[in-house]
Amino acid sequence: MTRISVKVDGTAYEDEVEPRLLLVHYLRDRLGLTGTPVGCDTSSCGACTVELDGVSVKSCSVLAVQADGGEVTTVQGLARDGEWTPLQRAFHEQHALQCGYCTPGVIMAARDLLRENPDPDADQVREALEGNMCRCTGYQNIVRAVLAAAASEEVTA
Repeated sequence: MTRISVKVDGTAYEDEVEPRLLLVHYLRDRLGLTGTPVGCDTSSCGACTVELDGVSVKSCSVLAVQADGGEVTTVQGLARDGEWTPLQRAFHEQHALQCGYCTPGVIMAARDLLRENPDPDADQVREALEGNMCRCTGYQNIVRAVLAAAASEEVTA
């Protein structure tokens, strides 16, 4: 067992974990943060995308011990005082989800894009999200949502 100290969605945790425990399983099984889904377990689908120290990562390809001393943000940690971020609102307003399984990972990857490029075009959005699979939407509304969030006057991150 290895002792880790990590801040997740603003809350500090100290735990003993198996060195081979994946971050996605730590978040879901140990911390009860089930908003981060387990998709493919091979880093192909992107459903489990979270932020680790401000950079989006696929949490099925990161060990919990690699997050030691770091800060993790999940989709559950985005809303403040019950208020969605502009990006979350845009996903709702643009009907950018159907089943919702991929949505947490897509939103987290889109946040990363908007931090790096606050005014992307549609092709840049598609390229930034190419590591996130959606089987329902056809991506058109997802792209529209990211562009709408980028165009909002509020901070998108």
